Amino acid sequence: MRRWLALVVTLCLPHSGGALELTLPGNAVMSAEVVQEADTYFLPTGPFENGTQPRQRLDGRVTQQAWRFTGQGLTTLQVLAPLRATLEAAGWQVLFECSDQDCGGFDFRFNTPILPAPDMFVDLFDFRYLAARREGSPPEYAALVVSRAGETGYVQISHITEAGGAMLQTAPGGSVEKDTKGDAPNADPLAQALLEQGHAVLRDLEFASGETTLGPGPYASLLALAEFLNADPARRVALVGHTDSVGALDANSALSRARARAALERLVTVHGVASAQLEAEGLGYLAPIASNRTPAGREANRRVEAVLLDSQ
Repeated sequence: MRRWLALVVTLCLPHSGGALELTLPGNAVMSAEVVQEADTYFLPTGPFENGTQPRQRLDGRVTQQAWRFTGQGLTTLQVLAPLRATLEAAGWQVLFECSDQDCGGFDFRFNTPILPAPDMFVDLFDFRYLAARREGSPPEYAALVVSRAGETGYVQISHITEAGGAMLQTAPGGSVEKDTKGDAPNADPLAQALLEQGHAVLRDLEFASGETTLGPGPYASLLALAEFLNADPARRVALVGHTDSVGALDANSALSRARARAALERLVTVHGVASAQLEAEGLGYLAPIASNRTPAGREANRRVEAVLLDSQ
C-alpha cells in the first residue's frame, strides 16, 4: 500500500484563514526552499514556439520549494493530477498545462524558473508543468513542475503573491514548519560566500549538456555579483566554468571556458561591470560537486562559479 504525505501549503491571504493541502507520496522530503519577500517571477503561460516563450511578469513575495520522493512507481501525470484537482477544488483557475515536448522541451525548461540540481531535476523528455491563478486582492499564482529520473520523483511548487500576503508554509507529516517572519535582513548570500569562502556557485545559470548559450534571464546571481563588484572597483573575480563528464577533457575544457565567458560578457554588457574586474577560465570535468553517474549529478556539475581574487 502506498503511503501519502499531506503537504500543507498556505496559498491564502491572512484574512481568509485556512490552508490548502496538497498531497505528495508518503516518503517525500523537501530538498530546498527559497523565500524572497520581494522579487520578480516570470511565469510561463504558454508553450515555447517560434522562438518565443509567453511569460507573465509577477512582482511580490516568491516562495519556491523542491520535493523528492523514491520508490513509488508513479508517472508524472499520476503525481500532478491530484495536485491539479486540489487547486481547482479550492477555486484556482488553471492558466496553462503541458508536458515535456508539448511545452517546448529544453527551450521551455530553460525559460522556466527552476531550483538548481541536485535539489530539483527536470528530465527534458518526462516532465509536466501547470500554472494556476486564484482571484483575490491581490491575486495569487502557483507554478508546479513534476519530473522524475528512474525511481526518483521531483516536484517543484512555486507560489507568488504581493509582499505582505501569506507565506508558503509546509508541515511535512505534521512536523517542521518554516516561518521567517521577523528575521533580520542579512547580507546577500552570494557576496557573503565570496567574502567568507572565497567562491560561490552561480546556481541559476542554465546550460544544457554541450551548450554554451546563456538565456535572456534575468539571473539573480549575476545581478548580485554585479552589485558586489560595482560596489568596489578593486574587487576582482574569476568566472570558472565546469561541465559534466560526457566527452573528452579538451572539448569539455573549451566548453566550460565558453560558458564562463558567456557569464562574463553578460556582466559587462548588461550589468555594467568593468571587464578589468573579471576573467574567465574553464576546468571541464575536473572539479565535480556531485556524482556524474546520475542525471541530477551531471546537471549539478554543469555550472559556473565565481572565485574571489586578490585585489592587489
